Amino acid sequence: MANNTGAGAAAGGGGYFLAMVGSAVWFWQQADSFWEYVGALLQAIVWPAFLIYDVFSFLNAP
Repeated sequence: MANNTGAGAAAGGGGYFLAMVGSAVWFWQQADSFWEYVGALLQAIVWPAFLIYDVFSFLNAP
């Protein structure tokens, strides 16, 4: 029987990638100038991390 210990990590990475692509499309549509497009790409990279932080903060709230 094969040991699939990396399967869960691959699924998490795939979900993170899809969140990055989706947020990149969203922020890209909102941009109007060159620097806003640059900012949209930077926001797309870090947006999923802020989402997870906020979810954990909500779950940990008393």
